[in-house]
Parts: sequence; C-alpha cells; structure tokens
Amino acid sequence: MDKEQKQEKPKVFLPPSIQHLFAGACGGAMSIIIVGHPLDTIKVRLQTMPKPYPGAKPLFAGAWDCARKTVTKEGFFSLYRGMLAPLTIVMPSSAVTFWSFNTAKNWQLKDNESILKPHQIFLAGSCAGVLSQLLVVPGERIKCLLQIQRQSKGKNKYRGPFDCIKQIHRQEGLRGLYRGVSLGLLRDVPGVGTFFMTYECILRFVTPEGKTRDSVGPFGITLAGGIAGVNFWLLVLPLDTLKSRYQTAPTGMYPRGVLDVFQVTVKSEGYRALWKGMVPVMLRAFPANSAGYLGYEFAMRFLNWSVPHLAEFGNGVFFN
Repeated sequence: MDKEQKQEKPKVFLPPSIQHLFAGACGGAMSIIIVGHPLDTIKVRLQTMPKPYPGAKPLFAGAWDCARKTVTKEGFFSLYRGMLAPLTIVMPSSAVTFWSFNTAKNWQLKDNESILKPHQIFLAGSCAGVLSQLLVVPGERIKCLLQIQRQSKGKNKYRGPFDCIKQIHRQEGLRGLYRGVSLGLLRDVPGVGTFFMTYECILRFVTPEGKTRDSVGPFGITLAGGIAGVNFWLLVLPLDTLKSRYQTAPTGMYPRGVLDVFQVTVKSEGYRALWKGMVPVMLRAFPANSAGYLGYEFAMRFLNWSVPHLAEFGNGVFFN
C-alpha cells in the first residue's frame, strides 16, 4: 500500500442500546418540561384530597378550581413543585423503558425483515413496564409527597426531593421508597404494553407504503403519541388513583396494602373516586405523550444522521 495513500478512517460504532437510552431520556424530559408536570400536580391533588365532612364543601370543586386555588395561595410555580424528582427519575426511567422495550422486541425478531404482530409489541411493552418500576416507583412516591404539600406559614415538611428521600429512608427504610410497587406493576404491565402497541400500530398505519418510520412527519408522530397516551390513561387511571393514595398515606394506614386502599376508597367515596383527576389527566395525556415521542423519534433520527452506519446493525423497529 502506498504510504501516501490515506488510510480509511474506522467507522464509529454506537451500540443501538445506547441509542435507545439516549433517545428515551430525551423523550422523558420533553414530556415533563413542556406540559406534563403542572397538570400532573393538579391530578395528584385531586386524587389525594381528603373526603369533606358532612355538609362541608370539598377542598377542590374540580380541576380548574384546584389550579386556581393552588396558584392563588401558593403561587404559579407551586404547580411545578416536585418537578426535580420526576425529571431526575423520568429521564433515566424513560431511557430504561425504551431500551427494554426495543430489547424485548429484538428478542422476538427472527431476522431484520421480521414484522412483529401487535400482541408481540404488547408483550415487549409489558416487559418494559416491569423493568421500569425500579426507577418509576421511588420517583413517583417522592413526586406525590412533594406535590400535595401545602404551604403552612411558609413551612413545608420536605425541603425538596433529597430531603424527602432522607426522611422516608429514616422513617421507613429502603422499602419506604418502594411503597406502591405492587400497584405500579398492576398499572404499568398492561398500561405500558397498551401504550407501545397503540403507538407502533398507528405509526405503521401513517407510514407511506415502502417507507420507514423515519419518513413520518411531526404530525403523524404527534397523533400516534397522543392517542397512545390517552389509551394508557383510560386504562389505568383507577389504579393510578389507588397508587397515589397509598404512596401519600401515613405509615400503617393501609396495613393490607392494595386491598385496603381499594376497599377504603370505594366504601367511603364510591367507585367514582377512582376516576378523580380525569380532567387534568386527559388534558395532559395527549400533548405530554406527543412531546415525549417527538423527543424520542427526533433524537433517534439525529443519532442515525450523526452516526449513519448505525442502521446497518438494526434498531429493533416494529417494521422496516
């Protein structure tokens, strides 16, 4: 070989697993920052507000009343209370969720030309729902405790997420951070499976014939992500309500766990109580999940553009 001949530069290899981790983290951040957290705060406060005494008015008459009273008494940024906890947890948990989802899809692929059926996508999403609980449950418990704090003479029980972790660990140990994991699994195993299945099927439908998912524009991604988010919450809201109540209840209030919180809630407030927070949930579901998927898909496209040969190794998509 001629010494003057330039040697071909070796290709930079970025494993697909890293790609999905990075893109998933971007999607999680987008869903929280853009629209998700303020409406989530309203949802949690409605879900956990105490039952009024006979003849007394409820603490909040509805979603708008909750937002108005919260902002009037505690300031606009109280709607973002506890955001650091989900942001620092949602980004890695979203990364793990997308990574585990695509890994579970790849396990089912026979070759790069395989097209997975909807039930296989549901199974992959359910696997992701299980694994994500390692990060989701502690983050949601911290978030809920911070969200329901109401200022009393300028003092709060928790000064922030790290102080909340410290107090929970001191009082309940490591198990305290994972309070509600059974309800989290009951919610996310079917919920996340349905979420991913809905998104992938709609994205496949809106993809032009003979093209890949990279050809789908922002409108198609927004539509698929939004509908997937709405389907998720329609399916799991009652379980999420029970989880919020269980995670924010005083220690020992529900000694039998899931069964106790369900029986107490239904007996004292009826089955309608399981659907508290429906309005802010539905207002949040479409835009937050659309933003999350826009962040994920365009992060994936950026990586495919910046490391173009990555496509040679496959990325476990629903369709090629």
